[in-house]
Amino acid sequence: MLSNDKLIFAVPRGRILDDVMPLIRRAGIEPEDSFWDKDARQLCFSTSDPSLDMVRVRSFDIATMIAYGAAHIGIAGLDVLMEFDSREIYAPLDLGVGACRMIVAESEEFAPSDDPRRWSHIRIATKYPELTRRHFAARGVHAECVKMNGAIEIAPAMGLCQRIVDLTSTGETLKANGLVEVEEIAKITSRLAVNRTAFKTRSEEISG
Repeated sequence: MLSNDKLIFAVPRGRILDDVMPLIRRAGIEPEDSFWDKDARQLCFSTSDPSLDMVRVRSFDIATMIAYGAAHIGIAGLDVLMEFDSREIYAPLDLGVGACRMIVAESEEFAPSDDPRRWSHIRIATKYPELTRRHFAARGVHAECVKMNGAIEIAPAMGLCQRIVDLTSTGETLKANGLVEVEEIAKITSRLAVNRTAFKTRSEEISG
């Protein structure tokens, strides 16, 4: 845990922050003005609550910080929590924002003759290798994962693999890259995540 006695609240960078800020404000939390300065280099910010500071980091870093106790609470997508799969993270509240789906997709030319029930070994590009391996292992399929952090939809066209696991909301990016959805793995929304030890020792503050 951090040495000071303030609660540390980790929030994600990017588009999802716009979705969750109204909820944060409804909880009576407003970050300092520099939080909104795009040129600011600081990562930790004071808030209107003197007992709480806010850090703004990447989604995967939020899971790491909560699991290891560097942050007490945070907001992370279910996709990140499923990939990280830590017993130290408790996710008690679905915030109902950032809705999308995690899916398996493949080339639209390949799909008509493909039968997922016959898969035994597949190569798949994804940002979520651990989640992907667990998903396919549960039905006896060995998934060889090609780890990519972006532009995953282009992987089949570049010959890296025939399939991908990725997030989708409208399906337009899949269609634009000649891919079709063949399976849904999970429905994804943003969750309030809490460090389990902190929730036991500071439950009144965190629950409030």
